[in-house]
Amino acid sequence: MDAPSPARHPDGRKQRSERSRLAIVDAMLDIIMGGKMEPSAAEIAERAGVSARTVFRHFEEMDSLYSEMTERMEAQIMPIIQQPFTGEGWRAQLGQLLERRAMIYEKIMPLKIAASIRRFSSDYLMLNYQRFLHLERTGLENVLPDAVRKNAIQMSAIEMCAGFQTWRRLRQDQNLSIEQAADVVKLTIEKLLD
Repeated sequence: MDAPSPARHPDGRKQRSERSRLAIVDAMLDIIMGGKMEPSAAEIAERAGVSARTVFRHFEEMDSLYSEMTERMEAQIMPIIQQPFTGEGWRAQLGQLLERRAMIYEKIMPLKIAASIRRFSSDYLMLNYQRFLHLERTGLENVLPDAVRKNAIQMSAIEMCAGFQTWRRLRQDQNLSIEQAADVVKLTIEKLLD
């Protein structure tokens, strides 16, 4: 007769490591969303309540930390992106799309800027950046008529005006309010469509 196998207990170190990792991700998100784009290990350790050594151990996996932060942000913004448009006609739907983008861009701006700073040294962040550009483009293509989509120059100009980089410039470099930045984007795109 076989002896009963001992009850399996989760590895305490592994659980502690996962808790530390989650605390580090929370701390990084809090600091970045608070406006500090490149937090130091000491700042993260203090906010996370872990040692600097623990932060350095997890910092070796920077892409996976950014991946977790990105997943959390996407969980918040995807329901907004996936909402069906209720406006009649493509111009009304484009207006709704631009309103949603303003809301989304405001929410993700700090994380997007922090990731953009690091994207040239990270394959993951560069791929994520390109994926975001693709989402921006397809969002526009889904509401614009064929005549606009087929005009490469006009489409590129609209895409540039409706993109995150334009929003960031209006909000940060020109110090416009959310409402003013949204009005600039709408006006510019309306003129491009006339």
